[in-house]
Formats: sequence, structure tokens, C-alpha cells
Amino acid sequence: MIGNTPQIIGEAPEWLSALEHVSRLAPLDRPALVIGERGTGKELIAERMHFLSKRWDGPYIKVNCAALSDDLLDSELFGHERGAFTGATERRTGRFELANGGTIFLDEIATATQRVQEKLLRVIEYGEFQRLGGEKVLETNVRVVAATNIDLPSAVEAGKFRADLLDRLAFDVVTLPPLRARRGDASLLADFFARRMAREMLEDFPGFAPSAIEAIEAHDWPGNVRELRNFAQRITARALIVPTNEPVRFDPEALDPFASPFRPPSVLKGTSDSPPAATQPTRSSQVELPKPQLGATFEVQTKVFETALIDAALAAHDGHQGKAAETLGLTYHQFRGLLRKHDYGKKPGKPDTETSD
Repeated sequence: MIGNTPQIIGEAPEWLSALEHVSRLAPLDRPALVIGERGTGKELIAERMHFLSKRWDGPYIKVNCAALSDDLLDSELFGHERGAFTGATERRTGRFELANGGTIFLDEIATATQRVQEKLLRVIEYGEFQRLGGEKVLETNVRVVAATNIDLPSAVEAGKFRADLLDRLAFDVVTLPPLRARRGDASLLADFFARRMAREMLEDFPGFAPSAIEAIEAHDWPGNVRELRNFAQRITARALIVPTNEPVRFDPEALDPFASPFRPPSVLKGTSDSPPAATQPTRSSQVELPKPQLGATFEVQTKVFETALIDAALAAHDGHQGKAAETLGLTYHQFRGLLRKHDYGKKPGKPDTETSD
């Protein structure tokens, strides 16, 4: 972290391009829109824009527009006078007053009602507003940064968002790439979040197994960074409860924390009253392998599958490559060929030395 700017993780060109856009836009004292799917870091980017601007030493105020009803959002943003509505026993100072001289971040701006949108239009255009239930016109000097995961031009066409407000907000628009488009960043972020989890548990983080790295990169992460953070910390916490110093492996079941055989039948697909048929365990069924990931190429999924088998075999025999090869039904030279194919010894979590006897 530089100064007060939030820490940024990522090296993908698409992500670096978005950050460069923010750096160019931040010094310009104009409204801005941040667009992106849930979990892509819109709030992080808005905060970075504030601390890289000329207003960096002024207040930075955040408001989630989706969390409040129409009247409450009006009161939250612009304040209210005593008696403005039932329960308003005292005058309240709104967020636009508190943000004077700084930046206000309006998250989920598309959820604001037409009445609130009209008041936002006036405060952005003229720096003027009135408290709810008040007649006095107040002034404020605030930069507005708004965010949404909705396509606002389409919302305008549908009559759900004011075209003139969009014109004021969209001096410039930063569109954040989803995590699936940031090749290589998923494993960097997972490592960052996992190490943070390990520190909280006062444990050393042994790194992710190669198959875990491949699977993390192959998954499409519909919840983006927020979903990845929860998953990385979840599998790390589970692995470190009883430390083994072995690399943390990918656990497909941990992708859904609600997964359980006792989940209500109404949300389970293909359930029946009869118990599942008994199956005889096989050597491969004892290994938890990654499930197929939509959007990943056949080549990537094959690599994930093969590295998962290698990791499981090596872990079962404490790194003994000869016994691992036998477990997989391969000759030692075939197994060594797989190790070379997947660059074992060159990536984090992979063995650096050979053990063949």
C-alpha cells in the first residue's frame, strides 16, 4: 500500500489497463462511473480514485444505495429536518454534507428511485440540495463516484434510469474485467488470501499444490474476487486445522459452503428417498479430483486432472516417485515424463528433488 491507497493485487494486462485508466482519471475533479460484475473490486477502485485525487485528505464517504428504502436513502444522502417523517425527532446531517471537500461513493446507483435520482442530478450539477422536509437550499463541494453492475444505457432505454443523470455521471467510465478474464491473477489472489488466513491462525502457509493452482486458474469464478477470497481462505483454514506441512489441495466441495447430504430436498437436484447404491472403492475414487469447469478448455482441464493425480500419488507415498508411479499404474519413466510435462520442480508447491528409491 502506497500512502492511504488500498492494496491492489494482479498482473493481468486487462487489470493493469483498468488501473492505468483510474490513475489518469483520479486527478480530474469530475464525476465518474465504475462498472463491473459483483465482486470485481468496484469499491476498491473508487477508494483508490479518491486517494489518488486532489481530495485525498478530505472525507471519503460510502453509501450502498441498494441497502435503503426510498425515504431512508433520501435521508441518508441529504439529511432530514426534525418532524420530516414519523420518528424524525432530531435534525440529521446527510452524507453529502459530511463529504464536503471530499468524495462520496454511491454503490449500486441503479437501485436509486426516480425521486432520489432527481436530487442527485441537482447536487452533481449545481452542488445544491435540500434536507428531507426542509426548505433551505444547502451547498456542498463533493466529487461523486458511482458504481453498478447494471448496463445503465439499457436502463435508460427501459425508463428505469434518468438519461440526464447518466450524462452527468458518465464524464468517464471505468469498466472492470471479471476475474475469468484476468489470466494468472486468480492464483496470485488465492495465495494472498490464503497467507492472510494462515497468519490469522498463527500457522505457516505451505503453498498450494500444483493441481490446486491449475484448478483455481481454470475455474470461472462467477462471484469474482469475493468468491475466490472466501474459497481460498476456506480451504486453507480446513487444511491448517491439523497442520501437515503438505501443500493445500483444491477441494471442489468447498466451492459451495452449503453443500451437504442433509440439505433440504427442495434445493437438491435428482434426490430420491432411496439410499445411494453401494459402490466398491477403487484406487482412483480415493482421490478427490477437480470437477469439470465450464469455460475451461479441454487442454486446461486435462492438465488439472493429471496434476491432481500426481499430487495425490506423491502425497500418499511421501514424495516417493517410484511408489507413486506404481499407484497410478505407470512405469517409473512414464511417471517421470509426466513430471517433466507439467514442470514439477519449477513451480511453487512442486518437489524440487527426485526421490526414486
